[in-house]
Amino acid sequence: MTLTKEDAQSATVASYKKSELNTRIRASFQQLLAFASLLALVLFFSVASSNFYQAANLSNILLSTVVTGLLALGTTFVIITGGIDLSIGTGMTLCSVMTAYFMTQLGLPMIVGVLGGVLFGALIGCTNGFFVAVLKIPSFIATLAMMMVAAGLALVISGTKPIYTNEVEGFQSIFALGKSIPGLVIPNAVFILFAAAIVAGVVLSKTVLGRYTYSIGSNEQATALSGVNVTKWTVMIYTFAGAFTGLAGVIAAARLNSAQPAGGMGLELQAIAAVVIGGTSLAGGKGSIIGTVIGALIMSVLTNGLSIMSIPQEWQQVAVGVVILLAVYLDMVRRKKTVK
Repeated sequence: MTLTKEDAQSATVASYKKSELNTRIRASFQQLLAFASLLALVLFFSVASSNFYQAANLSNILLSTVVTGLLALGTTFVIITGGIDLSIGTGMTLCSVMTAYFMTQLGLPMIVGVLGGVLFGALIGCTNGFFVAVLKIPSFIATLAMMMVAAGLALVISGTKPIYTNEVEGFQSIFALGKSIPGLVIPNAVFILFAAAIVAGVVLSKTVLGRYTYSIGSNEQATALSGVNVTKWTVMIYTFAGAFTGLAGVIAAARLNSAQPAGGMGLELQAIAAVVIGGTSLAGGKGSIIGTVIGALIMSVLTNGLSIMSIPQEWQQVAVGVVILLAVYLDMVRRKKTVK
């Protein structure tokens, strides 16, 4: 029996819908698995130490998630495109330095300094996007170079010394440690993280930028052949991701009431681990903001729990390294199953 053109089109549409449904089911399962892992960690550390489940400690866990979580939100977009960003740790430090510099050295109003820090992060992201999309430099190399540049500029601009923001009235309370809701011990920085996660989630799932993020990561060549300006949109994706790095720099400066120019190195690995643990594939084309937030919480709970149990710092680093290795391995397993 010969199929008509309409039958063939209907079969193609049905196959596409079935594939999309299977992808969503797998994504939901991965998020559920990550959430179950988070609950298991919380339960384990609660049993291991009575100090873990205290309200103050849970607040500390949420607060420690903010910077890593913000970095992870931005890099989720980059990884979904099939790229990687190694500059977010030192880039965050540079944005922190610039925020403090704008407010203290240039005497700009607090809100202008904060916006300047966020926009500086977007500039870093835009530069990365230009290297990757226009100059066709592999994202690993381009962002590795930016990591070194950002680390050096943070030291140069600050004169290798911390820039203190004690004189900037309201900076620490509004963007970090203040509590806007009476009776709650949750600081403002946590609400900023959740607000940023909502924005990132809406952009990724409901806008053209998000749709092209998935499309470029799934098949860049096919996306280009369909008429999409892949170069322009890749630059925009990196720029948008960079804004989260800038916001993380603002929060870091507010939390410490100073910009520490020598910090940030290594945070990129924790952020990438959080993204992968949350179900985003390093091969690109798949990922979610909800999964990333869960992954960031897992990293914070793990670090905090080990500290509560008086595990030495060097062994904590070993544990984080094992988690990163495990997350990448599980991503490889997921990809093999998808191919099959």
